[in-house]
Amino acid sequence: MPKYTKALVTGGAGFIGSHIADALVRRRIKTYVVDDLSSGSVKHVNPNAHFTKLSIVSPQFGEYVKRLKPDVVFHCAAQVNLRTSLEDPRDDALRNILGTVQLVDAARACGIKKIILCSSAGVYPPTNRFPISEKLVASPLSPYGISKRAAEMYLAYAYEVLGIPGVSLRFANVYGPRQGTRGEGGVIAVFAKKMAQGEPVTVFGNGKNTRDFVYVDDVARAAILAMNRSVVGEFNIGTGRETDVNTLYKKIAKLTGYKLPARTAPLPAFDVARNALDPRKARTYLGWEPRVKLDEGLAKTVKWFASPKS
Repeated sequence: MPKYTKALVTGGAGFIGSHIADALVRRRIKTYVVDDLSSGSVKHVNPNAHFTKLSIVSPQFGEYVKRLKPDVVFHCAAQVNLRTSLEDPRDDALRNILGTVQLVDAARACGIKKIILCSSAGVYPPTNRFPISEKLVASPLSPYGISKRAAEMYLAYAYEVLGIPGVSLRFANVYGPRQGTRGEGGVIAVFAKKMAQGEPVTVFGNGKNTRDFVYVDDVARAAILAMNRSVVGEFNIGTGRETDVNTLYKKIAKLTGYKLPARTAPLPAFDVARNALDPRKARTYLGWEPRVKLDEGLAKTVKWFASPKS
């Protein structure tokens, strides 16, 4: 197994990328972060990481990677909002596909030993069988899911044709400190922030729709294991457990002392009723399983959103 001493994290000023960068710095791996700050924040970048403001779709990105010559790349930079992908599929494809193409092209030229892609449960089609395993063919029906699946396929190409190992981590709904409040994945962040500030909170639909919520520290640990294990391919990173929105609302309201009744609004047309990912393949091949229980993770998240630094 190769020894990694220099890592690049694209999107490393963002929610998941900044936590992965923190994990790399703790392991004394020289860590470089690129981010265009369209959604991330410099304040999230580890002070011991080297930061460059740069878009992965710019022509300069490929040249930057070639000069840097990292051993391993964690590719977190992406457009992650499902609604945005429906409204502007061109921009979604530009960020999620072209950025990956540029990375793979640069990797071929500079000897990168491994690429870890932050992918998504969005690559799966609608199904009635839960939790979803990797055996379900990834045939997405949204622009976001299509672009993430395309990125996964470029990683497969990098391995099969160019000989560059790659791992695609299909995340369930990640939550925790530093999460933004945009996008359906951010329901916990939205509830925590609004309830901490005493603002009205909206529940869409009847609140019975479910998601698989996985804490961001567990996700960062999965990325490190994917780097260190001699594996390639796609892995679900989730808990396998469903939690409905009404339950989330009650738990976060209790943690924050929130007393206002929930507002209601129609469920968006693109929303799915249920979701949960089967993590057994990750347990077998990565040695990964979630450690942070939902109640513990919610308490940590609420504490962060209630603090001035949020």
